[in-house]
Amino acid sequence: MNNKLSTNVQMQFLRPAQLEKRGRDFPVVYVPFGLIEWHGHHLPLGNDALKAHAILVKAAEMYGGTVYPPVWFHENFGKELMVPVLTQLFERLKQTGYRVIIGVSGHNVQEQIEMINEGLQPVVADGTVAGLGMWEVTLSQCKDSNTDHAAKWETSNMMFFYPETVDMTTIEGKDLTFDMEPPWGIGGHDPRIHASAGVGELNCRLCAESIGKKAKELLESLPPENRNFNMEKLEPGNWWFI
Repeated sequence: MNNKLSTNVQMQFLRPAQLEKRGRDFPVVYVPFGLIEWHGHHLPLGNDALKAHAILVKAAEMYGGTVYPPVWFHENFGKELMVPVLTQLFERLKQTGYRVIIGVSGHNVQEQIEMINEGLQPVVADGTVAGLGMWEVTLSQCKDSNTDHAAKWETSNMMFFYPETVDMTTIEGKDLTFDMEPPWGIGGHDPRIHASAGVGELNCRLCAESIGKKAKELLESLPPENRNFNMEKLEPGNWWFI
């Protein structure tokens, strides 16, 4: 797997006919979630959503479907505020024609997954679409696929997808701790020893493959009459926005 992220599967880059074709070929939409958060001195603040988005682009490249742009929020925004917003987003994606909606959070906190799944509940209730919220490693977690906080796994992911954003010189020769405590805020295995682009590539490939397979499984779980992209045509007169 290479680290180039195709614009041909990312919704914001598609022209109307391209979006419509991708939807008709495989009516699945992937929605990446994350937040702006400390990830050590060596990683970008937007690590979580960047990671989730890149993995979903790879899933779409391999299995089909379309990737929505990253959604930036965190669990402290509050369920009473965010769940209705997420429901509106998912409902609009349903109205666009998608039959499977998969929300993937790179911020590995249970509360964010719960918010995604609660937002999906009223959208999937009629059985015409399927949906699921998960972490990027929910389906692939094993010795070669895992997550942490700014340590082996997250550093490796960024080394693979966005090497220009990683600056290991900021932590070289430092007396680091790996317990999430100040002043370093890193949790997991020492990235200086264990992180590499190769580790990131394998991890991200396993994540992308498992998510793509799940998308196919969810689509096939729907009644046959509900497995097609549900839009007559994307054009003025049939206007929409998400």
